[in-house]
Amino acid sequence: MAKKKSKNMDMGKPKMSERGEAWFRILVLIISGIILGIWKALIIILSVINWIIVVFSGKRNRGIAELCEYWNTETYKYIRYLTFVSNIRPFPFTSAERMSQFEK
Repeated sequence: MAKKKSKNMDMGKPKMSERGEAWFRILVLIISGIILGIWKALIIILSVINWIIVVFSGKRNRGIAELCEYWNTETYKYIRYLTFVSNIRPFPFTSAERMSQFEK
């Protein structure tokens, strides 16, 4: 007789209960919140620098723009995760990524 899969099993890996996941989100709130807050201060400074570069050279610095996009994406994932819209964890619980592709 075949063994039934438990509701809490997904591909051999136990799922965290909704209550457990909610408690884990508090940890994510604290750790990711601190990291994103520090990163935000850096992004503000880099945004001003990039603005100055654009004003004087007429071209944006692609590296700075890409770093800002990483922060935008991770902040978006952070808010979606904390509001239970998504189960995709933000940085540092997953690798950092960006949503959009840059034009040349």
